[in-house]
Amino acid sequence: MTPEGQQKLRDELHRLRDIEMPQVVRDIGTAREHGDLKENAEYHAAKDRQGMIHARAKYLEDSLSRAEVIDPSKLSGNTVKFGAHVSLMNLETDEVVAYQIVGAEESDINIGRISISSPLARALIAKQVGDEISVRLPAGNRTFEIQEIEFR
Repeated sequence: MTPEGQQKLRDELHRLRDIEMPQVVRDIGTAREHGDLKENAEYHAAKDRQGMIHARAKYLEDSLSRAEVIDPSKLSGNTVKFGAHVSLMNLETDEVVAYQIVGAEESDINIGRISISSPLARALIAKQVGDEISVRLPAGNRTFEIQEIEFR
């Protein structure tokens, strides 16, 4: 993962541990004061929320402990690899799109970040400017030409 992705996960873990978990513990305490726990919807909702927070926190801890952090700004070269910003031209429409190849936890297609394990990223790895790739995407088969590769 990138340093930015690692920081985002650390921030989320901090928010879960230091803000959301104490709040849900207070919510459970308040719900307990309302009496019979068997029919107390607030109590059950708070306990469910506590379980979800705990599970997400454990998942983030595991992901962060196993992550290999790679700073794209320290990379260079003329082939596509993890961290690269790649500009592609769709050869059917002449539309140019740009993506950064990142770890699965930090991917977000809406901001142009695709997972290293996505079909498009897998097709791009080790290719160079000018290479054409054909890839099967959820929207159908697409053919792209690599226009630019940057590491920043």
